[in-house]
Order: sequence, then structure tokens, then C-alpha cells
Amino acid sequence: MISQVQAQAAIATAFLLLGGDNHVESFIPGAVITRTARITSSLSLREQPDNEAITETSPPLIPSDATEDELAWHANHDFTTAPDDASSTASATDDWIKQDFESQSSTSFPSANQEEVQQSQQLLANGPIRGPTNVIVYDTTLRDGTQMESISVSCADKLKIAQRLSEFNVDYIEAGWPGSNPKDEEFFRRAQTELDGKAKSKLVAFGSTRRKGIQAKDDAQIQKLVDCCAPTVCIVAKAHLWQVTDIIRANPTENLDMITDSVSYLTSLGIDVMVDLEHYFDGFKFDKDYTLKCCDAAVKAGAKVLVMCDTNGGSMPWEVDEITKETVEKFGNLATVGIHCHNDCGLAVANSLTGAKAGVGLIQGTVNGIGERTGNADLCSIVPSLALHVDSKMTCNDNLDEITSLSRYLDETLNRTPNRGAPFVGSSAFAHKGGLHVAALERSPDSYQHVDPSKVGNQLRVLISELSGRQNILGKMKKLDMDIDEKTVAERSLVILERVKHLESMGYTFEGADASVELMILHSTQNYCLPFRVLDYTAQVYDTDVDSASRVMSKMENDKSRNGGTVTKTNLARATVNVRVLDDPNHGEDEFLDRLEVAEGNGPVDALANALKKALVPSHPALESLQLIDYKVRILDPAAATAAATRVMIEFKDVNTDRQWTTVSVDRNIISASLNALVDGFEYALKDVVAGCFFDDFE
Repeated sequence: MISQVQAQAAIATAFLLLGGDNHVESFIPGAVITRTARITSSLSLREQPDNEAITETSPPLIPSDATEDELAWHANHDFTTAPDDASSTASATDDWIKQDFESQSSTSFPSANQEEVQQSQQLLANGPIRGPTNVIVYDTTLRDGTQMESISVSCADKLKIAQRLSEFNVDYIEAGWPGSNPKDEEFFRRAQTELDGKAKSKLVAFGSTRRKGIQAKDDAQIQKLVDCCAPTVCIVAKAHLWQVTDIIRANPTENLDMITDSVSYLTSLGIDVMVDLEHYFDGFKFDKDYTLKCCDAAVKAGAKVLVMCDTNGGSMPWEVDEITKETVEKFGNLATVGIHCHNDCGLAVANSLTGAKAGVGLIQGTVNGIGERTGNADLCSIVPSLALHVDSKMTCNDNLDEITSLSRYLDETLNRTPNRGAPFVGSSAFAHKGGLHVAALERSPDSYQHVDPSKVGNQLRVLISELSGRQNILGKMKKLDMDIDEKTVAERSLVILERVKHLESMGYTFEGADASVELMILHSTQNYCLPFRVLDYTAQVYDTDVDSASRVMSKMENDKSRNGGTVTKTNLARATVNVRVLDDPNHGEDEFLDRLEVAEGNGPVDALANALKKALVPSHPALESLQLIDYKVRILDPAAATAAATRVMIEFKDVNTDRQWTTVSVDRNIISASLNALVDGFEYALKDVVAGCFFDDFE
């Protein structure tokens, strides 16, 4: 005879396997489907002790006034194993449900998902990991990283980033705190259907130990960790005695109980548990014995990873080394020791690497080092350093050449300006300016580079400036693969270098404007001609209201209300451009023609760009994919007021190829400076189209 509990359990399990709501408690009064069932299709049941069917003991709370003998007794007893009769009942129930389900339905979790979950859990299944030989990469970009000022990310973008992190093959992806905000709850819900199995197996839900005065099974925040379906949970616990007594105002023994109860409860449901020991290094220096008791409580309750947190970011590398070695010596054979560093002293990467050298087997960090205050440890520095300088084994080693792409993908998704000077992944990471350096690099790339940039998906760049030597120019000319003899190259490189130095004395800067330098080199050759020439132009700016800014904003709001809540684009400038264009790239009989076009825009530069593109696209359709993605203006001599020289830099992008380039121009007329930079940008986009004609064709 099937018991009522068994029948209700079967219904609930079927509902769960068919993709129903995770909250199945309403099907079984007093019973809960285990976490293992939700993740791996194991159909064991766990029922609360007030029912007679299946029982499972949970770790009792240790009394706050317990003696040392009582504490030792608790420490030496395993409270996570159910009584024999409960185990046999659970096994019988398992068999009944499996048999009934196989006979009535073929619907189940795909075996691939189970394998992927098992694969993620195997990282820690064979015992603790110890660095620096082996290191687990734990990414917390989507949780700790999003706490950085001015960063806000939608749930949809979090899902995209999680998938990209999975493709790079980080080991764990801490995706959020489902008990703290609706967005993270939505993420874990959508992740079940919108992420692939590999990405889901890497997800970690973040939370905290239970609150004071209640059991973990009754804590709503803990239950949300259970319900979110993440195979791994990381809970934060206080490991600093002063933080315990003065900040959360808990009894020191109660804090240990909170750790024990929370970890035991989660592990009893088949969840892998990591413990972030908050303020670990500061706590260790304040009261080492208590901090180590927190570790002991977590390990004995079943935690697989102890994460030492430099929460305030004030620890020095020698302190990290000493404390890590002692922690690894005491607990390294029982659990993997991890590290989580903040960058308040600019030492997050150094402390993380120091930790790895001292035996840390798991490193937490974020892509590009984003995080609260001054940021977290930067995985874009840590991973390449471990892979290329320490020879650490990491699962993402095979994808190391994608780390620059990952860095820029995150910045693009978060709408951040990439850090040009970021180690390994920044655009300046392998940029060389001094002539002596470039000359040495010509002989051996190792002379001024610590690694081959291609190993991290980056590239060497030779910068042109007044500090450059002839080798910088020669390097650029070789890159262009120009078919001219060495003597001519040497002569022209000197001429170009002198021109660069003269222009930079006027306010130009070519370090970030490679396109302008390449055009300067091309213009020095006799077998290159301009694809077009601007013969003349005009730009007009007009408005119907020149009132103060507040009145203009008021007018925009009125326009918005009149247009159904949408602010309409108002063109405030008009430009006319007269160009002579190379109409036939095959050099037909009448290959050049003049074209006059008019366009409007939000300002004079926008109008000029629109008019220029309108004039050139009929002859060069490839320019349809050209976009202006950045426009920067700098006043070079502010003391000259409105007569000051202005430097304009414009960044372009071909949306079809994702190729980007930057041009520069300087003039006391900001419109002229802008047009010159625009012309260079359009010409650079066409440089490969027009090879083979001569300058005198225009004469």
C-alpha cells in the first residue's frame, strides 16, 4: 500500500521534473524534495521529524553556555547521517518513485546536465586543491563586481556575461545573492532555461549564514539559496571577533553555531558549500584563535572551501603569506583554502598571487578588477600571471588567448571605457614608444616584453610621437607591407619622423591615432592617391530658442508630452560638402567626378559627417557600415580663450568587421579640426580600395 506521503511525493517530483515551480512544499505537508533531486534527478525524499515516514536528523545548535567537553563531544559526532531505519525507508521510497516514474513518463532531466553538474563538483570531489600547482578560478564579477560605483547591469546582460564566462571556462561563476534582490532571483530562475548546461553547472549562489535565534532551515534567506537551483552556494560568515561582538552583536559561540548550522543544513541537501570568512586577515591579527575556530566550525560542518577575505583591502603581501601558510597548514588537508582580495591598497593581485604561492587553491576575483570602492582582484592579471609565469594548471588555460576579448566584452556590455593601461589586456599593455625600445624589439620581441602578446589575445603596438626613433616609423611602414626599396624607406622614415615631431610641437598627438600616422606614410608614396578630396564646405548652426538651459529643457519636456512621451530628434545644424571623388576604382576613362551634398545633424560636426558620408557612399558603398563611436575635444592653450588651438580625436568603427581606428587633427577652428579628422577617418576606411593611382590624376 502506498502511503499518502509517498503519493504526494510522487506528484511533486513529477511536477518538478516536468519543469514546474520549485516550490513543491504545498504538495507534501511537512515534506521537502531534496536539493539533490532538483539538480541530478535523484529522487530521495526528506521529511520533517513530525511525520512518521522518513526522518533525517539535522545538527543541533550548540548551547551558548556549553563546556569545553560538550563542545568536543559535538565536534566528534556526525549529525548529518540519518538513522538506519530512515535510510532504508528513504531508499524504498526512491525505488518506488523511480519504478513508477519510468513506467508512466519518459520525461527526465537530460543526462548531459547531470554529467555537467558532476563535472563541476569533481573539482573538489578528489580532495582539497593546493596552489600554486593547481588553482581554481572563481569569478564574482556578477555579484561583487556589480557593487562598483556607476555600474548597473540588467538581468539579460548578466545572463550574457555568465555565458561568456562559461565559454572562457572559469571554474565557478558567482552570479548573485538571490535573497537580497529581485534581479538576482530572476537571474537564477531564467538561468535554468536560458543558459546551457555547462554554464549552469558553474553557477554559485551567494548568501550569508542564518540569522541569530533561528535554525537554518527556518531562515528565509537560506531557503532562497536552496530554491535557486545553483549546485554550489557560497555563504559569508564573520571571522573577526570584534565584528561578531560589536557589529552583528552576537555571542562568539552563537556565531560559530550560525556557521555550523548553515553549512550543515545546506550540505545535507546535496549542495557544495564554500564559506567566505569575512575580515579574515584582520580577524586573524586581532584574535587568531577565534578566527581559526570559525574555520574549524565550517570544515566540520562540511564546507569544501574556506575563503580568506581581505575585506577592507588593507593587508600587506607578507602578512597574507604568513597567515595563509598557517591556515593551509591547519586546514589544507581538510578543505581547499581560497582567497578574496580587495584593491584598497593596490595590492589585490599581488596578495592573490602571494596566497597561491603559499598554498591557496581557489582565487576569487572579477574581470577587469571591478568591485566596490577601489575594486577587487583582477582576474585578467591573475590568470595570465599564473598561467605564463607560475605554470599553474587551470581549466581556462586553453582559452587564455581569449582573455583580452573577454575583458573588452565586459566593458562593452557594462558601457565602460576600457583601461588602456591594464596589464595583459589593455591596448597599451604591449605598446612601445621609445626609439631604442623599438629598435631592440626589431631584433628580439623578448627585449622589452615579458610575454608574447598573442598568448593573451593582444598585440604589439608601435607608437609614434616626438620621442620616437626612426625604428618606430620603419615598423609602421613594414606593417603596411609597402613595395619600396630599403633606401627609399629609410629616407622617407626620417622625413615622416620630422613631420611627426613638428606636428606634435603644435599640439598633435599620434599615440592613440594610428590611422593618421598610416595615412601620413601612405601620402609619402608615389603610387597612392586620395580616394576623394573635399573641395569646399560650409556648416550652419541655427535654433529657434536661445533661452537659458532650464528653458530649453522645459521646451524639450513640452515636446515630449506633445509627442506621446517621445522626445523627437531636432536637427539644429546643416552642412554642405563639395567633394571630388574617385568614382571608379578600376580607373575607367571618367573616373573622377564632383559631388555636392547637403545634410542635417544635431550639431555642425554631426551634419558634416552625414553630408560627407552621403557624398561618398554612392561611389563607395562599403562606407555604409562606418560608424563614429567617439569624439573627443581638448583645448590646448586655455589662456588663449576662444582663440585657443583645439585638438580633435575621432574614433571610427566598421560594424561589419569590428575594425576600429582613430584619427587626430589640430586647428584654432574647431569645425576645421573636426572635418580634417573626419576626412582622415573616411579615407582610412578606403585605403585598401584605391591603391594604384597617382597624385597627379587630381591635377
